[in-house]
Amino acid sequence: MSHNSFGTLFRFTTWGESHGPALGCVIDGCPPMLAISAEEIQQYLDQRKPGQSKYTTQRREPDQVKILSGTMEDEDGVLRTTGTPISLMIENTDQRSKDYSEIKERYRPGHADYTYDAKYGIRDYRGGGRSSARETAARVAAGAVARKVIPGVTIRAALVQMGPHKINRDNWDWNEVHDNPFFCPDKEAAAFYAEYLDGIRKAGSSVGAVIEVIAEGVPVGLGAPVYGKLDQDIASAMMSINAVKGVEIGNGFEAATLTGEENADEMRMGVDGQPEFLSNHAGGVLGGISSGAPVVARFAIKPTSSILTPRKSITRSGDEVDVMTKGRHDPCVGIRAVPVGEAMMALVLADHFLRHRGQVG
Repeated sequence: MSHNSFGTLFRFTTWGESHGPALGCVIDGCPPMLAISAEEIQQYLDQRKPGQSKYTTQRREPDQVKILSGTMEDEDGVLRTTGTPISLMIENTDQRSKDYSEIKERYRPGHADYTYDAKYGIRDYRGGGRSSARETAARVAAGAVARKVIPGVTIRAALVQMGPHKINRDNWDWNEVHDNPFFCPDKEAAAFYAEYLDGIRKAGSSVGAVIEVIAEGVPVGLGAPVYGKLDQDIASAMMSINAVKGVEIGNGFEAATLTGEENADEMRMGVDGQPEFLSNHAGGVLGGISSGAPVVARFAIKPTSSILTPRKSITRSGDEVDVMTKGRHDPCVGIRAVPVGEAMMALVLADHFLRHRGQVG
């Protein structure tokens, strides 16, 4: 099974399965002498790890990261990157494979069970194996390293829609994001989501979400025409996240409803002598190249396919059956996708930062 790597100069490969002994990643192309620590990486993993509220899967994983290679202490005792491949490992400690024994021969509707089996002749029924969202823990760890490569860039993400219910953007407050279990920037919407998702959870069902990722401080010039566009790679990165079914940059699909006058990001000279955009419909990318405005991406997460309501399916041998997925699952997997979206943005920007540096010398 190939295609487990992402990136060009800053490149990472993830490994491991949902119910294996461990998972992790290998990062290649990280510059030397960057100060890094397991504690710094851990703070991002702690945002993604399961079992932190009743609104996420109750699988209990500490997601404790170990740095296995690519670093050494300098004469002051500071751990720094050496420029060699960085290997990170996260052990699985709370696997319950028996929860999946009943669906060993059954394809779960909405999951990758059938397609993996049809393509490879084998599927890991224990939580989905490589198709499980558990794999994203390794991405978050890699993203923590990527942030060290892009000085001055701030990357933040928030849940802006749950099911059909959108936030009120007039209430947007970044300080609220970590004050509720939904990473929601709207205090009123977060209160509504608590009651709404509790009903979904108790019914054994699930619901989708929309996540918005914003990178500020991105320098002008990242990305290249025609097949190395920054927004192209961001879209690819976000679409690679489990359960993502749609990605947009800036106004995205809404741009189709605007006129040319409404959509144009007009410019003036700023007080610092640099161009200033009066709006940001383009999401910080023009012609595939960063403009210096905030880079904005949004992605849609489908409802978790593992639900308690029986759904029609078939077995591996072709028998028609109804499938009800037991086990511990997220009623809204979009919640824990917020730190994953931040990580993927960081990984793309780090890669393009190094590619641009190589061009300008």
